[in-house]
Amino acid sequence: MRYIFAAWAAPLALFWGWYFLSINDVNFGTPWFSRALNLAIFDLYGEVLGVDPATIPWMIAKACVIDTLILLAIWAFRRRKVIAVKLRSLRTRYFPAESAPSV
Repeated sequence: MRYIFAAWAAPLALFWGWYFLSINDVNFGTPWFSRALNLAIFDLYGEVLGVDPATIPWMIAKACVIDTLILLAIWAFRRRKVIAVKLRSLRTRYFPAESAPSV
């Protein structure tokens, strides 16, 4: 599962690292991180997809959130027994059966 998390996190880190460096024009003297290249790439994607280029980063962010939720759901399903034991111990710790409600 750790390889799946790594394969999921690496492209996200690369894309969002590039995006925020290029949108803020922190280019380190290279054209790869320039704002001009960022705008050109998103203009090209906007023309290909037929949408406003300003909405593409939000669409990518939504897709990243959905992918994250799917991956976390798979992880939780695989560890459901461990999670259930942990939840039972927390429930008995914070809500003991012997305690009566205070009135």
